[in-house]
Amino acid sequence: MSSEDPFGGLFGDPDELRRRFAEMAEQMQGAQKVAWADNAIKLAVDMTVAGINRLNLQGNSEQQAEEIRAAMRMLFPEAVMLVRDAREGFGT
Repeated sequence: MSSEDPFGGLFGDPDELRRRFAEMAEQMQGAQKVAWADNAIKLAVDMTVAGINRLNLQGNSEQQAEEIRAAMRMLFPEAVMLVRDAREGFGT
């Protein structure tokens, strides 16, 4: 039994095992980035929908449309920021 392989060759070549573990860690890190990006995008959509749903629209259709546009001017930049951060975290 060599000092290089404390398991006596039970798991094969130690360098190959290290390489495979490194590949697996990279894949898991990529999956975490995708999950984070998906969650941030979902949060942006949910935040926008919740904000619009809280509006108490008054007046005729023109006035209601203006209320929605005003709300979107406030909500949209926040949602875009979340999506941008998600995309950066995703590496695109």
